[in-house]
Amino acid sequence: MTGTGGPRAAFRKASAPRAASTVPGPRVAFREASGPRARRLTLALVAAALLAGCATGTTEADPGTPDAPPASTGTVAAPDPSRAPSGRTPEGTLLVADFGSDTVTFVDPGRDGSGKGGAPIASVKVGTAPYGLVVGEDGRAWVATAEGVAVVDTEQRTRPALIPYETESGPVTTGEYRGGGMGIALAPDGSHVYVGVNVPGEDGTVEVIDTATREVTGTAPVGMRPFDVDVSPDGREVYATDHDSFDVTAVDADTLKTRRMEVAPYGTEGGLGSWLKPHYAVVRPADGKLLLPFEGERLAVLDPRTGKVTIERMTANTHQHGAALAPDGTLLVVGTGPIGSDDEDPSLTVRAPGGAERVVPLDGPHEDVAVSADGRTAYVTGGFTRDGYWNGITVVALADEESEPVRLTAGNRPLGIAVL
Repeated sequence: MTGTGGPRAAFRKASAPRAASTVPGPRVAFREASGPRARRLTLALVAAALLAGCATGTTEADPGTPDAPPASTGTVAAPDPSRAPSGRTPEGTLLVADFGSDTVTFVDPGRDGSGKGGAPIASVKVGTAPYGLVVGEDGRAWVATAEGVAVVDTEQRTRPALIPYETESGPVTTGEYRGGGMGIALAPDGSHVYVGVNVPGEDGTVEVIDTATREVTGTAPVGMRPFDVDVSPDGREVYATDHDSFDVTAVDADTLKTRRMEVAPYGTEGGLGSWLKPHYAVVRPADGKLLLPFEGERLAVLDPRTGKVTIERMTANTHQHGAALAPDGTLLVVGTGPIGSDDEDPSLTVRAPGGAERVVPLDGPHEDVAVSADGRTAYVTGGFTRDGYWNGITVVALADEESEPVRLTAGNRPLGIAVL
């Protein structure tokens, strides 16, 4: 692993103090990074005695205990059947995985996809605590639930199949530490789905599903809690982001042989209790490298061919989860909120390919992000894997830096999201 001397772009300070997430104020801010913070390692060591995963400043229930009541759930918006199209689901409709229920929800994104006037239009039962989802060119969605991978016909809004896991992951439960599917990805040719299966307290697996037969055809061992799964541009490798192992596992798509590569720009002190772990990744099409954001301070760039990690600077200074790439290579990263007293509030980082960043403040915790086909709009889910979530989507106009983000009530603790 290299040091932190990677390429850096010039940044401008905010013109005014940043408003708290619940107070109206400037919705777009530019900031300078405060630099690496030594206190993070101290926090991680303290957290090791308290936690077994991420944290947001509130104590989390242990993996073996029932979930603590959420700090704020917001309103669950019921789908409006009168808005649902009778035939094919319109292009541009949003599909979200309702981690707080057993459904996925189809959401009308409103006028021109702006969120204005939008609303949920239909929900489909898929299985307990759906987490990640991916949609193929054929209109089928594959949803990772605690019970198995659900197949959803997004045109007719039905669930024709539920594919059980081969991996034994314990009883079907809900909550952040539940066993079962987490990250999920589709092969470039659509022939296979790859799902990361969490086995509480142990290493997980990546299971391979043949999309034609809807059967599990192989299993590969990976690290602990595979938060995210991605595929190389040529389809030859699958990457599991192993949250509790501080690494990424590369799986050969043909042989299922694996190799694990440490990605820990802050080190691994604190173990399971550390906040400073990898969460989500994106694969950069130009060179096949993986981009993994950490804490709004460091972007780890992993070359899967060599296992080498280089570090680039980030500026949001907040705990980060979901990530996505826009068609022009812009990186979008969800900031979930502070884990320490000097951290910033939730945000969406909009990072240009050259490294310049715009940080858009968000109101309340968020988890994952998807981008419209034209790259002009980002959709950020408010579900969050931890307490404090809200039941909706924040819509950010990427092409209009002066516009206010729009909050769209939809779903029940929505996590994974796709644009149909």
